[in-house]
Order: sequence, then structure tokens, then C-alpha cells
Amino acid sequence: MGVAHSRSVSKEVRELESKTGFSSDQIERLHRRFKQLSGDQNLRKGSSGLADEINFEDFLTIMSYFRPIDTNTGEEQVAQSRKEKLRFLFHMYDADSDGRITLEEYRNVVEELLLENQHMEESAGSIAEGAMMEAASVCLGQMEPDQVYEGITFEDFLKILQGIDIESKMHICFLNMETMALCH
Repeated sequence: MGVAHSRSVSKEVRELESKTGFSSDQIERLHRRFKQLSGDQNLRKGSSGLADEINFEDFLTIMSYFRPIDTNTGEEQVAQSRKEKLRFLFHMYDADSDGRITLEEYRNVVEELLLENQHMEESAGSIAEGAMMEAASVCLGQMEPDQVYEGITFEDFLKILQGIDIESKMHICFLNMETMALCH
């Protein structure tokens, strides 16, 4: 029974390695940390139908978006990693998953970010409208007076963030919790 369990665990770890790009050692360390943070709870649905908690595989998948890129990675893989990170960010804004970030969705994000600052919270609508106008000018150029910008598509999102070094902005340096040394 122990051998069968050992084989299934190693198969699961190999699958997680393939899916996330983490090594088995990193997966083990992240699993220990996950258990510390969550008490190793499984996914539970809240009253709204949304998840109140996530399982370890979901946690690992999310963390993989913040994994530093390997210095030996080719240009094509770097471009693919960038696109995956940007798609992850895009989906954070696109609350209804319709493939478009609307003014209302963006306003909700800005309001959440400004929640602690009541003076700025009142400006959330203006900030969101200004950002959407900027997005429209980047994506569409000069708009006609009667033209309406319905929202940011993923292609627009890529244009807007072109030239931003997403690898350095969306990067967590994972620590080896036992030695407190940086791991790669």
C-alpha cells in the first residue's frame, strides 16, 4: 500500500511540475507553506457559489504566474510566459469573463484598491473613466465624437502593456523556509 501511495504521489508531483514549472522541492516547500496558511483545507463553496478557499493545486497554479523566469529560457518561452501572466491579470479585471474589461469592471477594481482611502474612493469613477479614455486612445487612436469604447479586449490589454517589463513586475522571489535562502 505504501508503494502504491508513493507512486501516486510522485505521479501527482510530476503532473504539478509539468503544469506549473516548479521543481519537486519547490512544490514540497510550497505545500508545507500552504498547509501552514490554510490548515490544509479543501475547496469550499460560499453562499454566493464562489470559492471561499482554494485547494493546493489551485494555489500552486496561481503562484506559478509569479515564478521567476529561468535565465536559460529562450525568447519564445519568455514571450509565452509574458502572455500567460498578462492573461492571468486580464482575467482578474474581467469579472464576468466575457473577454472585455468594461468601465464598470475597471471602476470596481479601482474602488477596491482605494477602499481604505475614503477621500480617494470618491474619485474612483473619474480615475476609471480617465484610464478607459487612455486605453481607447492607445487602442483605437482618435475617436469620433459619437464613437463608444465598449471595453478592453485581451488584444487591447497587450497593446496597453506593451513595453512594460511584466517579468520584473509580476515576480516573487521564493524563499527556502528552512534556510531562508533565496531559491530559483
